[in-house]
Amino acid sequence: MLERGGNAKNRYLVCHDYGMGALWWWVWARSPEEILDAVAEVEVVTDDVTVRRVTSWDLDEVHLDALPDGPLASLRDQRSAHRDVPGYGVLADRGLVYLRDACAAYDGTAYLAELGPDGRRLRQVQQRPDGDALQTEDWPFNPPIDLRDPQYATMEISAEAFEHAWRRARPDPDAY
Repeated sequence: MLERGGNAKNRYLVCHDYGMGALWWWVWARSPEEILDAVAEVEVVTDDVTVRRVTSWDLDEVHLDALPDGPLASLRDQRSAHRDVPGYGVLADRGLVYLRDACAAYDGTAYLAELGPDGRRLRQVQQRPDGDALQTEDWPFNPPIDLRDPQYATMEISAEAFEHAWRRARPDPDAY
């Protein structure tokens, strides 16, 4: 499809993985980067096997610049709110990212995570308030972290800090 002014649009497979499931769309846009910059918590799927498999699904086909009301438009609004917050996008487009999450809801437990460029956890350390530390596996149903979301910029730690914690932690005896 060609827009006025020569700005070609292509159709991209877009997924919002919310943990226990996912929402999928075909999105017309100029580039995958345009989609990721405009919509929070999505990934542009480029794996040929997945794209071929999904072609038989009955997915909504939408244009990025004219999203209908619904989940994708809500995620666009969420991204719009991120854009003016310090830290927006600073973790995106890196190889590996390391975070330390220690919010009050965790009752003193901190979670250190190594994330891949797609925001999926690769390794994790659970540091308990009693000083015990476990190497924990990520659950397959955990959604990826949106590395453009500014809330994560303040959680960043160094690779060295993560590796130190990983070496000190013991394997989780309850992991399968």
